[in-house]
Amino acid sequence: MADTRAGLLDALLDANPVVPVVVVDDPDDAVPAGRALLAGGIRCAEVTFRTPAADRVIAAMSSVEGLTVGAGTVLDADQARLAIDCGARFLVSPGFSDPVADVSEASGVPFLPGGATPTDVIRILGRGLSTVKFFPAEAMGGLPVLTAFAGPFPQVSFVPTGGIGPGSAAEWLAAPFVRSVGGSWMISRADVRNREWARITRLSADAVRLARASRRAEGAAGAQPAGEER
Repeated sequence: MADTRAGLLDALLDANPVVPVVVVDDPDDAVPAGRALLAGGIRCAEVTFRTPAADRVIAAMSSVEGLTVGAGTVLDADQARLAIDCGARFLVSPGFSDPVADVSEASGVPFLPGGATPTDVIRILGRGLSTVKFFPAEAMGGLPVLTAFAGPFPQVSFVPTGGIGPGSAAEWLAAPFVRSVGGSWMISRADVRNREWARITRLSADAVRLARASRRAEGAAGAQPAGEER
């Protein structure tokens, strides 16, 4: 089961190197927000449980054809089950929770747990998971810390989230152990409240172009013969 869930999650992240972290206060804004992301080329979004309306937002945004919606800030088993009932296709937590992992295993819905220390990563590996959300990425020391983690944990891929924006996302994505990055710069809470749909679409398109360019650069660097400067 863990292998199946891990495969689903990794395939989703590989196809979506930038995953917006979305906070929507009004469920009526969920569908237009999802459509604005999709119009900019974003096909996967994490809707956080940071508002009382999060379950309704997940349900509404999940109705947008072509957009895969997951639930973020999932802290306990009840939230995990509610998110799945509302249509969430994956679960994300800022830390690691055995009860959330249990719900994931029972339902088959992939789980992206958060980890910020080697101990966290070891616990996550113990549950058969090998893709970890590194949160809060910049506050925890940024890319140098994650680079140090890559040494003892070569089997782990990371999704850094927290403090990442258009000025730093490319550097993160160029790291071979980074599968995807999360951020809210393309869909801020304020822009959703103000219904700045065209702006969200433009910023989403910029983020997609940035991610594609970073992945191409990473591939070109990896293709260089040994001994050439990189």
